[in-house]
Amino acid sequence: MSNNKNRNDIIAIIFVFLLAILLEYVEAFSLIEDETLSYRQILRTHYADESLTNPSDDVVVVYTDEGFYAEYDKYPLRRVDLSTIIVRLKEMGARVIGVDMLLDFNSAYGEDPTLADALRETGNVLLVSQAEFEGDEFVRVNTAIPKFADLTESGYSNISANSAISESIVRLHIYPEVAEQENGWPFAVKAVSMFLEEEPELANGGLTIGPDINVQLDHFSEMYIDYPLLPLGNDGMARLHEVVGISASDILFAQDTEELEDLAYVVNEKIVLIGEVAEVAHDEFETPVGNVYGVNIIADTISTILRSGPLVAAPLWLESVIALILLIVLLISRSMQAPLKRNLLSFSAAFFFVATVFLAYVYFGLVLSLSYTLLASLVAIIFINARFYLSEMGQKALIRDAFGQYLSPKVVADLVKDPEKLTLGGEEREMTAYFSDIAKFSTFSEKLTPSELVNVLNDYLTEMCNIIIGLEGTVDKFEGDAIMAFWGAPAIQRDHAKLACFASIDMNKALAPLRDKWVAEGRPSISVRMGVNSGPMVVGNMGSAQRMNYTVMGDTVNLASRLEGANKAYNSGLMISEATYSACQGDIDVRELDTIRVVGKSAPVKVFQLLERKNQTADSISDLVEKFEHALDTYKDRNYADALAGFEACLKLAETDGPSHTYVARCQKFLVDPPAADWDGVFTLDEKG
Repeated sequence: MSNNKNRNDIIAIIFVFLLAILLEYVEAFSLIEDETLSYRQILRTHYADESLTNPSDDVVVVYTDEGFYAEYDKYPLRRVDLSTIIVRLKEMGARVIGVDMLLDFNSAYGEDPTLADALRETGNVLLVSQAEFEGDEFVRVNTAIPKFADLTESGYSNISANSAISESIVRLHIYPEVAEQENGWPFAVKAVSMFLEEEPELANGGLTIGPDINVQLDHFSEMYIDYPLLPLGNDGMARLHEVVGISASDILFAQDTEELEDLAYVVNEKIVLIGEVAEVAHDEFETPVGNVYGVNIIADTISTILRSGPLVAAPLWLESVIALILLIVLLISRSMQAPLKRNLLSFSAAFFFVATVFLAYVYFGLVLSLSYTLLASLVAIIFINARFYLSEMGQKALIRDAFGQYLSPKVVADLVKDPEKLTLGGEEREMTAYFSDIAKFSTFSEKLTPSELVNVLNDYLTEMCNIIIGLEGTVDKFEGDAIMAFWGAPAIQRDHAKLACFASIDMNKALAPLRDKWVAEGRPSISVRMGVNSGPMVVGNMGSAQRMNYTVMGDTVNLASRLEGANKAYNSGLMISEATYSACQGDIDVRELDTIRVVGKSAPVKVFQLLERKNQTADSISDLVEKFEHALDTYKDRNYADALAGFEACLKLAETDGPSHTYVARCQKFLVDPPAADWDGVFTLDEKG
């Protein structure tokens, strides 16, 4: 067992934070981290400066979608028609024309000369290529066929996620080895280079393109793509090409130069990307803002570069300082004995860290790692609380050893949490008391040997107590075959009445298989009476300084005991008071039985037979209850002849229905000897049951 002088948890916590910084540096949890970036990016698009969140004015997407191909009536786009689009875009003033279509094979239809002529004529076309690797080793750049590559610029578009599990495109990876060996650059970088007429360079941990563009890269030579805010469209969030794009059909199918001139303002002096946004092309990728077509990702990347990369990875020293501050706060919480204060400080620090990470990303474009330090903090909180838990186990063990012999396990657990409850005395609470007894137990026990009786009682009491405890009740005591239990203590239970009723219903159902088992073993069948009442009662440790019992006392408890016995007069099995019914009437089905005075009580109480959970009563019983209630209303009106007929009709539905038999006998008596004119309708029981 650990003690307050044990420092092993400090060593473990420091180790966890050091490990987190290392894992953060190598990005071991890219999947988790990229998921957090999704939420941050969504917030950024809504709350950051509009100059950063709006799509760039310098990029236009000319797209081929389902609508285009429906009009085009063929797939894919022919190279001769691509030539027409390229030439017309040049005539409309496009400064750079980027073609996001890999043209690395010869056309089988003799279209290549036409496209080559178009590329030669325009002179500002950028074709997509692919950088090929074997493992981590760069092999070559797979460009368009020579007749096209010699007439154009080339940029690779290796769109891939950082995690092997997640497919989310968060960053653009720039391969320095490709730039060194092949003078090759990502498609987006090359497009900006052509647009600004400046050569890109990698230096001092950043990408520069001329004097105005300086994009800070992380230690993996990656830049974060800043996805823009897009308006809502007819089918949810609009796609980028729907906001900053025009359909290829508007250019290819233009009837005259006047139509093209009308569209020229859209593409004039801009970077124009030609790409597929049709589902058949399968060029869609997961990003922090949802699924995005590849050409749109390129457009977003170009916009990010033109803005000098507003999202910047935090340096390792800053990440380490933040982790150190959080570590110090958690170590300070370690000195707090009160768990509420300790955890409030710990989780407040973690929450403040998360809020800082989000705010830094949204408003300042500073990308701080979240998952690594946060996971380290949660592990540290677990270590700290485990230390306190282990140090307190000795004290709790002493309490269990001292009081576990004569108090229920739940009460002992409550005492372990609050040892002050060991003092004598109680408190008044709203609770529910339960009593049950086996009917004619003396006759039942006479038919069994002592050993058989013990076995039967053990089976019965075990089954009943499992149900009581399973529904959060406390078993107070056994008196032979009788069970006393209560709900609402030690822990406060707002739904104590409902729990007591549900337990009573389940215990009544559990009797059926027990009866079948005993009858099969040649033993007599049994019936059980149960009484439930809710209201104020005193609960606590009662007894002497030498011996205490955690129990309940009061008139409410006594009435519950009387209701158990009152079942005998109605053969009702399961009787609850009006107070219990009122507390949970939305949860149970009942049948009103009577208004009675029990032995020893002058105040009348309305009682009900508990049937089932709400709306779960069988149809046959529901029909019986409906007829019974009608007959009972007639009985209350002192129309005993019609009431007698009504109760006899109930017996035709269920000939063993105890309450109906009771009222049949009572109506027959009242027809011969009516009650006094001033009778209040309350039936007084003359025996406990």
